[in-house]
Amino acid sequence: MHPIARRTLLALATLLPLSALADYPDKPIKLIVPFAPGGSTDMVARLLAEKMGPFLGKTVVVENRGGGGGSLGTEAVAKAAPDGYTIGMATQSTHGANPAVYAKLPYNAVKDFAPITNVLAVPSVFVVHPSVPAKTMKEFIALAKAAPGKYSFASPGNGSLGHVNIEHFMDLAGIELLHIPYKGAGQASTDALAGVVNAMTDNLPSTLPHIKAGKLRALAVLAPQRAAVLPDVPTYKELGFAEMAEGGWFGLVAPAGTPPAVLKKLHEAAHKAMATPEFKEKAASIAGIPMANSPEQFAAQIRAALDKYQRIVSKAQIKLD
Repeated sequence: MHPIARRTLLALATLLPLSALADYPDKPIKLIVPFAPGGSTDMVARLLAEKMGPFLGKTVVVENRGGGGGSLGTEAVAKAAPDGYTIGMATQSTHGANPAVYAKLPYNAVKDFAPITNVLAVPSVFVVHPSVPAKTMKEFIALAKAAPGKYSFASPGNGSLGHVNIEHFMDLAGIELLHIPYKGAGQASTDALAGVVNAMTDNLPSTLPHIKAGKLRALAVLAPQRAAVLPDVPTYKELGFAEMAEGGWFGLVAPAGTPPAVLKKLHEAAHKAMATPEFKEKAASIAGIPMANSPEQFAAQIRAALDKYQRIVSKAQIKLD
């Protein structure tokens, strides 16, 4: 959208009469997921959309716009009309790692968005192919230290959250792994399952079926506490890496300039959706930790993610154009 057109829409949004806001929404709402279908962000978004719709009285339609490590879909949300009919999923990738890694990003993670609420925190898990002779993370670290650069790890791409988190882990553990970047988590997972690469880190929901089937071996979980679905797998913090204690989160944002009354309706509908038994049950099945909070609290979490990944990326010297 042309900058002048966007400024005009922003101005008009602030001048909408109360009667127009009272009718919101009067058509379906589009929820943009900045990643491909089937991943954790998509799973959370579709669950939320399904449960929000009845409370809004209109359908919430999920639209996947993958590419650029989440930046393309996130840009689409940032540049959409601020009328409440286009909202998006924000993650630690789109609003934490990406702004830290990319020198030129087509959006500002703070200025271009109106935070609505965080939704779920979901652990990520470090897995190895069964051919790797390590049953525990301690054993894997010993293998890696004995042969620097021998063992490889897959990531969804250079500068992705998976890449940045493993760079952070390597720095803390004093090991060197060979980074193999892919174009998305799906391709990375395919080669990890085939044993083409030795290890991978990914969100737990999308990796759990492969762990349960014995196709991948879980060594550590990135979360404040152990996941109920993997009770025998320790957290990084338990293993001595206290700086790696926070898993990924998935929240809801709107374009900056969206009227407060509209944001309030979206916030209330999202919280009502998250309170339904069906949402809670499904969230628990993917080890999701409810994160429902205020727009101000979510804004603070976004700023904290930005600060955290700026530090990690600076130390690991990761920078992309």
